[in-house]
Amino acid sequence: MAIQKGDNVPTATFMTMGADGPEPMTTDQLFSGKRIALFAVPGAFTPTCSAKHLPGFKEQAQAFKDKGVDSIACTSVNDVFVMNAWGKDQGVDGEMVMLADGNGDFAKSVGLELDAKGFGMGGRSQRYAMVVNDGVVENIFVEQGGEFKVSSADYVLENL
Repeated sequence: MAIQKGDNVPTATFMTMGADGPEPMTTDQLFSGKRIALFAVPGAFTPTCSAKHLPGFKEQAQAFKDKGVDSIACTSVNDVFVMNAWGKDQGVDGEMVMLADGNGDFAKSVGLELDAKGFGMGGRSQRYAMVVNDGVVENIFVEQGGEFKVSSADYVLENL
């Protein structure tokens, strides 16, 4: 069953790129005492993810802060090097945290994994966004197959 509004975010560890290379970041480190807008994409550098999803959150970063969001985080079932390169390509340094869920452990733990083998992409994450307040899901927006509507930055902002 997929994670729902009011649920605690499960314990998991992402990888991020630090000054000295890859570093782990736990869900406790990310969410404890903070209000975070987290969005998940099926793949870095993929068309909708690169042209619409991530840019929308980048463009609306200040609007999220104005509504009490401490930070924006992006996760995908990609390795830390790909997520770091994608963040640099998109120019998001300092505007959001790029979280590599390389083995899809977080996607599985929240019940939002995606079988993309038919597209040659293996196990991935569904496209979604959630607002997490001190480790508790305040709201969640999960897309239906192939859509990009409810997880967009604009939609999430309208529903904060």
